[in-house]
Amino acid sequence: MPNITKRGDNYRIKVFAGYDAEGRQIVRSCTFKPDPSKTDRQNKKALEVFAIEFEQKVLSGKLLDGERMTFQQYVETVWLPEYAEKQLAATSYEDAKSALERVFIPAVGNMKLSQIQPLHIQKILDDMQTNGYEKYGKKHAYSTTSIKRYYAVLSSCMTQAVYWQLIEDNPCRRVRPPKAERKKEVKAFTLEEAQTFLSFLDEPYTVISRGRERRDGTASSEHEEIRYVPLQLKVFYYMSLFGGFRRGELLALTWDDVDFDTGTITINKSRARTQQGVITKTTKNQTSDRSVVLPTECMELLRSHQIDQKKYRLAVGTYWKDHNMIFTQDNGKPLDPDTPSKAFRKIIKRYNAGHTEKLPEISLHGLRHTSVTLLISGNLDVKTISARLGHADTSTTLNIYSHALKKRDEEAALTLGEMLGKNKIMTK
Repeated sequence: MPNITKRGDNYRIKVFAGYDAEGRQIVRSCTFKPDPSKTDRQNKKALEVFAIEFEQKVLSGKLLDGERMTFQQYVETVWLPEYAEKQLAATSYEDAKSALERVFIPAVGNMKLSQIQPLHIQKILDDMQTNGYEKYGKKHAYSTTSIKRYYAVLSSCMTQAVYWQLIEDNPCRRVRPPKAERKKEVKAFTLEEAQTFLSFLDEPYTVISRGRERRDGTASSEHEEIRYVPLQLKVFYYMSLFGGFRRGELLALTWDDVDFDTGTITINKSRARTQQGVITKTTKNQTSDRSVVLPTECMELLRSHQIDQKKYRLAVGTYWKDHNMIFTQDNGKPLDPDTPSKAFRKIIKRYNAGHTEKLPEISLHGLRHTSVTLLISGNLDVKTISARLGHADTSTTLNIYSHALKKRDEEAALTLGEMLGKNKIMTK
């Protein structure tokens, strides 16, 4: 019979489960909390049933560690080291760890793994949507996309606990996350805007340089400098646009990935920022590993950049830290991910400051979208476009670029209307 001891309002249940290899007694215990809505007689009966069921689990070897382990203990000592570190990519691992530490551990970290119920999780998700988080002294609500992403991390975590037989069921299965928001359409250039942007990359611009300030606040010297967009950044934007490459894919390129004879770029890795710094990692999925042919104009620019880089490398000597990277800092180390993004925004702002007709302030990733929308408008088949982008399948391409395909569909309808309209009557 289990040993039952009253502690305050609760009951401590202990079951003797034999001896371990060192001869020490094995004792399993748990706590029974009476239901205040029930009578003493009902709670006594419930306690007896609970104690017998607990004893049966212990003696049959079916007692799950989730009944003794807190959620925080499970995450930190089991799931992260035994699953996440081994199965997830570096960036995915960081995102999952952050989601658990930021939201779920503060909320249910002290609860036993087996005690976490669907209602607990539902309340957390609802709170994320209504109260959100605090940043710079202001409250910010989580987007439904973020909530669904956090929920997916927790569900994966609990599913693995079921697989390891720590708990019997995943409580996330009975939770309804908020419906996903419609993804905002990523802005892209039109054909004319893309042509304008590429032409502007060749235009010089003036920068006013100032020397040290005097005590009265005026500059001791002031002069104008004529500058151009650095060649490697020009190459970066050309490759983004003509190849549809992701930023991380371009940043990870080495000269070994370039075949000038065939005009081909091989993608097999990516660079991303994590809490440990910027790292080189594998691509998003197996289909992301691909070879992409670039037009002659783009390859000629790349060749010019290679020649310039070699000259500079010889000029600076040992200052250059050779990593064989295409895109580098001035010492040869890999280019920081923020550099091409910041420069891209500045170029667009500089253009808009001097022109009546403005370029849309798209993101750097918008160049990839521009590449795709232009290919779709040029009637290139979706299968070829999908392979060029490194998508897992054509459905991904169709989902992301549905707006561009819809436009093509509308154009097709107009074409058929012109071909088959009532004024177009076939005669024998």
